[in-house]
Amino acid sequence: MILYPAIDLKEGRCVRLYKGDMAQATVFNEDPAAQAAEFVAAGCDWLHLVDLDGAFAGKPANAAAVEGILRAAKVPVQLGGGVRSMEVLEGWLEKGVRRVILGTAALRDPDFVKRAAKAHPGRVAVGIDAREGRVAVEGWAETSDVTALELARRFEDAGVAAIIYTDIERDGAMQGPNVEATAALARAVRIPVIASGGVSSLDDLRALRDSGAPLDGAISGRALYDGRIDVKSAAAVLKGEIA
Repeated sequence: MILYPAIDLKEGRCVRLYKGDMAQATVFNEDPAAQAAEFVAAGCDWLHLVDLDGAFAGKPANAAAVEGILRAAKVPVQLGGGVRSMEVLEGWLEKGVRRVILGTAALRDPDFVKRAAKAHPGRVAVGIDAREGRVAVEGWAETSDVTALELARRFEDAGVAAIIYTDIERDGAMQGPNVEATAALARAVRIPVIASGGVSSLDDLRALRDSGAPLDGAISGRALYDGRIDVKSAAAVLKGEIA
């Protein structure tokens, strides 16, 4: 499994939200590029970026910060937030983003996701953010009637590289990930699943690793920023290098 340190961008700064609430944002670094370099120096293999303002606006809103990270980070980067068109998606790929995450578009325009995945094999992921099992979109501001599993299954044969599954009620709350729901989704679909939301300790990572589900990796944000876990140990746990 891969550790994906998270860099969430709001107004050009590195923040973490509490349960997806933009009004409850904690700023952890004024310089996202420096934060990215710090994570890379600590030994991460990937970075997970979210343009929070872009997710609400429906278009990129933190381009300068993302571009700064791309220049500073010498590891692959996946990016979500505000990507609603092929033009924007391909623009990010051309700038060096390894994998673009489509969230709201996956629910609103699944044909776009399928076209993008076909045109760019291995470089398009689907972000499924769930509140009580139902998919939330538009920066988590709206909750649909579609379940996470229903949405995931729409892309089983589309060539999607990964599903990033976030339990919104756990995100930023430091209450542990929803291992049961995440593992169940990973077992139910053929697309690799990345766990997101609530990781607060190495034990949380062990629980995901030892769930028996074919998880690709786990995203961690707040726990890395406040020192509850460190990149080197977290990555080693997920890789099975330490118990």
